[in-house]
Amino acid sequence: MLRDASASDVVCFANIDAAATAFPWSRTQYEQSLRDHQCRVLTVDGAIVGFLVYTVGIDEAELLNVVVSPEHQRRGYGRRLVEDFIGINRGGAERLFLEVRDSNDSAIRLYQSLGFFQCGTRKGYYPAEQGREDARVMVYEY
Repeated sequence: MLRDASASDVVCFANIDAAATAFPWSRTQYEQSLRDHQCRVLTVDGAIVGFLVYTVGIDEAELLNVVVSPEHQRRGYGRRLVEDFIGINRGGAERLFLEVRDSNDSAIRLYQSLGFFQCGTRKGYYPAEQGREDARVMVYEY
């Protein structure tokens, strides 16, 4: 089930992100995101298995973070979350943006399969084990 996030979800977000990524957002960042942005949650049998955070502008939206718990990855849940993001913004946005680590091949393939394409690069955008890593800027146009 997909739903809007609530304040009680923040601890779960931080825990899932810490388990799934090398450079997770903090609980404070998720609390701020819940206040300042849009947050969607994917649950299976009542448990949160993934979520995404996005922001909306006048004619565009930007996907800021999407995370699926490690034990639920490779089951199509990331795809469902991004499809939800695309669907929710249809009719309000002309385009959607996101940044993705240049090394995250599986995410890049997912985004491309949904119609996103690369429109730029942000040099040294992400922290990495050794220095910084570039981000691909991707866009989806309705």
